[in-house]
Amino acid sequence: MNGVGVEALRQARRERRALVGFSIYNLEQGLGVIRAAEAVGAPVLLQAGSSAFRYAGREPLAGLALGLAATAAVPAGVHLDHATDLGEIEACLRLGYTSVMFDGSARSLERNIEATREVVRRAHAAGAWVEAELAGIAGDEDESSGRQATATTDPGAAARFVAETGVDALAVAIGNVHGIGDEPVRLDLDLLARIGRAVEIPLVLHGASGLPPAEVSAAIALGVAKLNVNTELRHALREAVLARAADPPAGDGVAALLDPVIGATRSAAEAKIRAFSSPSASTTGSSS
Repeated sequence: MNGVGVEALRQARRERRALVGFSIYNLEQGLGVIRAAEAVGAPVLLQAGSSAFRYAGREPLAGLALGLAATAAVPAGVHLDHATDLGEIEACLRLGYTSVMFDGSARSLERNIEATREVVRRAHAAGAWVEAELAGIAGDEDESSGRQATATTDPGAAARFVAETGVDALAVAIGNVHGIGDEPVRLDLDLLARIGRAVEIPLVLHGASGLPPAEVSAAIALGVAKLNVNTELRHALREAVLARAADPPAGDGVAALLDPVIGATRSAAEAKIRAFSSPSASTTGSSS
């Protein structure tokens, strides 16, 4: 696999751009994401994560994502998102995941540090990099949510956490939420700046779907080097399915039925990659 290693993440932070991690649930979404990345010529992360396993099954979805990454014409990593179980992390590392996220936000700081340190030890031994988080990020990963952000990342705790765990990337809570809520989300960029000064590792912004491009660009300039996108791909899938159902093709050919999903996913993913992950993203992101 021509994967995405941690150095690509560090380089993105240095260049003030961000890799985009797209959560996928099926083959059509995966194909759309890879085709988008190939069209731009930028690296990408396929996020086949814990919540998606409930839909597709761990081994089937992981195998699909790993196969797509292995045959992509651009660097493509496979990332385990929001794992809370060490056994699941171990299983995905054995399958060949290039990165994992351990979500210990429900634990005390001390227990989160202890558990994350062990995840880092095991993942690094397998050649994978690790993302982790301190404060939980509100909302539902698999459904659009009206919840507003509550917890935020404390810069001092973040500095201690990074120093004591050796984690490679840190997911921040700065007003962001999973899903697209009923009210506009405003990022606390002042807080992000303090976190960015406290830790030197790449930062990760969950809940990037639906955020104004200018705010995302500002966050990238302050150290965010990975963006998570899920909701916008689900919206693209839904609209493509409904449009096809309203105007069905003749016959029952699978390609005629499902190609619109691939195309819609590619369009949604390509817009994000061009805005924030391409080499010129630092100068074009705010106007995309």
